Amino acid sequence: QVQLVESGGGLVQAGGSLRLSCAASRSFFSIISMGWYRQAPGKQRELVASITTGGPPVYADSVKGRFTISRDNAKKTMYLQMSNLKPEDTAVYYCQMRDYGTYWGQGTQVTVSS
Repeated sequence: QVQLVESGGGLVQAGGSLRLSCAASRSFFSIISMGWYRQAPGKQRELVASITTGGPPVYADSVKGRFTISRDNAKKTMYLQMSNLKPEDTAVYYCQMRDYGTYWGQGTQVTVSS
């Protein structure tokens, strides 16, 4: 089991930046993949970015060049650096990690004003 807690969301103007954090309750030792998803009102949850052990990061086309996913194993924390934010990035952002199970955080709201 892994408990995940997101933070860092908020209200920002278009063109601004935010960094989301996802703190895990234990080490990443057995984690095989981790990622960020988002869900806008009336839309399905979608993958934003993900990393798997030993593999390159994967990004949704809509965020390539603007968002960067990273991890700090010592801090047991995953990050999503978001730059040049657009109103269409407005959503609740969730972190997810997988080992033998799939674990989700509670979500953090990101609102980008035009």
